[in-house]
Amino acid sequence: MESLVASAKEQAVEGMEVFLRNFSFVPDDKLTWAPTPMAKSAIRVAAHTALYAGRFARMIQERRLPASDNLTEWLARNKAEESAISSRAEVESIFRKGTDEVLAALDSLTPEEVGSSLDSRLGWAMPMARLMSLPGWHATLHTGQIDYLQTCWGDEKVYV
Repeated sequence: MESLVASAKEQAVEGMEVFLRNFSFVPDDKLTWAPTPMAKSAIRVAAHTALYAGRFARMIQERRLPASDNLTEWLARNKAEESAISSRAEVESIFRKGTDEVLAALDSLTPEEVGSSLDSRLGWAMPMARLMSLPGWHATLHTGQIDYLQTCWGDEKVYV
């Protein structure tokens, strides 16, 4: 169990740090740029990614998936919350706070809880071990979106 928790914590921190590093290379004049009217801009991708750290922390802490509630309403609230974030500093602050919450939530798990599954009430269950890995995986996934947006405006540098 300790290795699963330690690995999930490491992945969450590393995912956040890599995301924030790549996001730092988005020029200020490109923060709200999107390739199409319906596509997300870098600031929207960043807001979504940052806020989900805290959302994952709550799921782990409460041992409960949001699908147990009204999922449509939950997603609408999330979209509104994400749209309200408008600065790079706000993204970083929210992301760091959420990741700290993830680390604390992971530390609170017992061995039995690590081996448990959470019922979605939608006909499927999620193993807690999978939920534990989502903060890091999610940040990595959205780092790719930031990289893609950078190529859209002609920035093909590799930021390492």
